[in-house]
Amino acid sequence: MPRLVIDRSEHHVTLRLDAPQRRNALDLETMAALVAALRAADDDPAVRAVVLTGTDPAFCAGLDLAEIAGGRLDLAEVTRLDADPWRTLQELTTPTIAVVNGAAVTGGLELVLCCDLAIASERARFADTHARVGIHPSGGMSVLLPRYVGLRQALGMSLTGRFVDAGEAVAMGLVNTVVPHEQVSDATEQVMAALISSDPVIVSELLATYRLLSGVPLEEALHAERERGRDLLVDPAAVEARRQAVIERGRELQGD
Repeated sequence: MPRLVIDRSEHHVTLRLDAPQRRNALDLETMAALVAALRAADDDPAVRAVVLTGTDPAFCAGLDLAEIAGGRLDLAEVTRLDADPWRTLQELTTPTIAVVNGAAVTGGLELVLCCDLAIASERARFADTHARVGIHPSGGMSVLLPRYVGLRQALGMSLTGRFVDAGEAVAMGLVNTVVPHEQVSDATEQVMAALISSDPVIVSELLATYRLLSGVPLEEALHAERERGRDLLVDPAAVEARRQAVIERGRELQGD
């Protein structure tokens, strides 16, 4: 069963990843459902904005490493089953807003990067642990992260797996704003109201223009990363060992 809640309002759709006990990690079924929901929203002319968030306490921990370690999630299947939410977000013409209510890690951080705007709770934390778990990124990390925060900062995050708190994230340009956790909904409503009041044709064209003019053509760069990431073989046993190490490190950081 997909771990996704869809809430449709008059002019926007909210998609909420809903597996809090797994930090909203993504399995194939959830990714496929997210892709379908994103496309349905984009095809609806009444929808002026799409919000992506997670059930507290996390935004998204990325791919479900337990599924990969158990051989139930093969990265090659993502393409074959048309279940790539990162690529789908990159292709939407409707503005997308990541509402980062908690930790956004690895593939979860890529979801944030693939959205057009990002609002962060003060509880949000960000990290790229691809290198730590032994999986090459294929959702846009090596392309989009340096475009937002600069190459030096991006390398610092990706090569070490260090966590960035919400205050540093907004200073780096990773998110647009940081608000107290209880004010996230109000801040999101304000941004959506501004989007909805703008000319929809110009908003869509502006998105296309920004993507076209941002350094190396975006689709070319994203395609190159996808090819490299999907072609590298993943050792499930090694992923499981590294997953346990990441969990233990998280416990130490939280003082558990």
